[in-house]
Amino acid sequence: MTVDVLRRATPADRRARVAVAVLFFTNGALFANLLPRYPQIKADLGIGNAAYGLAVAAFPAGAIAAGLAAGILVRRFGSARVAVGGTLLTGVGILAAGLAESVVVFAGALFLAGAMDAFTDVAQNAHGLRVQRRYGRSIINSFHAIWSIGAVTGGSMAAGAIALGVPRGQHLFFSGVVFAVAACVALRFCLPGPETEAAEEEDGGDGARRTAPAPATGARIRYVLAALVLIATAGTLVEDAGSSWATLYLSDSLHASVALAASGYVALVGAQFVGRLIGDRLVDRFGQRAVARSGALIAAVGMGLALAVPTVPGTVLGFAAAGFGVATLVPAAMHEADELPGLKPGSGLTIVSWLMRLGFLLSPPVVGLVADATSLRVGLLVVPLAGLLVLLLAGVLQPRRR
Repeated sequence: MTVDVLRRATPADRRARVAVAVLFFTNGALFANLLPRYPQIKADLGIGNAAYGLAVAAFPAGAIAAGLAAGILVRRFGSARVAVGGTLLTGVGILAAGLAESVVVFAGALFLAGAMDAFTDVAQNAHGLRVQRRYGRSIINSFHAIWSIGAVTGGSMAAGAIALGVPRGQHLFFSGVVFAVAACVALRFCLPGPETEAAEEEDGGDGARRTAPAPATGARIRYVLAALVLIATAGTLVEDAGSSWATLYLSDSLHASVALAASGYVALVGAQFVGRLIGDRLVDRFGQRAVARSGALIAAVGMGLALAVPTVPGTVLGFAAAGFGVATLVPAAMHEADELPGLKPGSGLTIVSWLMRLGFLLSPPVVGLVADATSLRVGLLVVPLAGLLVLLLAGVLQPRRR
């Protein structure tokens, strides 16, 4: 779908863009403050890899259980309010998970945090796409880049807290309050009024004229939507490998220090940020299809080599290659699904956002079971396999515009 820009962004539009960026930042930072604490929590609870994998799978399970309700809440209360409310409750769930004294409470808290995160995810992307329509050009990758900055910030905060010996409860309470305040302030500057009407969707929002998409059959729509879900899921599989297993792999299998082990996840999201920061320009020049295929190859080869020759520096670089390679996959899948002809406005975004979380749900227990049966090194082969999957399916993405 092409967009012809006929107007400049107003000051209100620019403020709304900053507000959405803050929401993406807080969303990335909140959960990243908990992730480096996972080895400590696992040790304190005295559980094995399989039980740990099942417990952390409660986060995506909560997201899947609640995900389809996000659209209803957005239509009822507005995307900005839902995003902020979800952020506040996600922080509560994360704090409860950090303080949990049993695996049941740990899993239950992650289930709550995952459900609230699903609301935030759909709502902040919906509001971001609403702002994008005001701009008349693609800015969605920049929001996801800000999410990566938030994740790096949160992971670094946690690594610093661990190095300083700050108790989990104090650390997570502080981070929860800081990011809750930031989200509430951002709410004041989001776009006012009801969600975008169908007429505004057609003309791009006060001046952005869109060309009509080519007709598509029902079978074609279903195939493209399924492929977009799998592409987004591949991106989430790689993200989960970094969030759930990078720290454990570096500390347990490669015997890195606790503080150094956190660098695996930080490297993944840091490189992912770089990929998203330059993503819009790469897509404009080469097309989303070529960018996705190149990134998938980088992720598969980079992580494959790191697993073939396991060293601490090589593994950190491997996670960085994986993060850079999948940087644009989720934003691309969400954007193209949201504009897929033959679906009601917002339906494609909701479906992809909901189903892609299967990657977060299935990856931890599968990798955990494989790790217990063989080794975590073998379980992490999910990363290069995800890259190969994208290479096969990237044909549904938009090619370079001529």
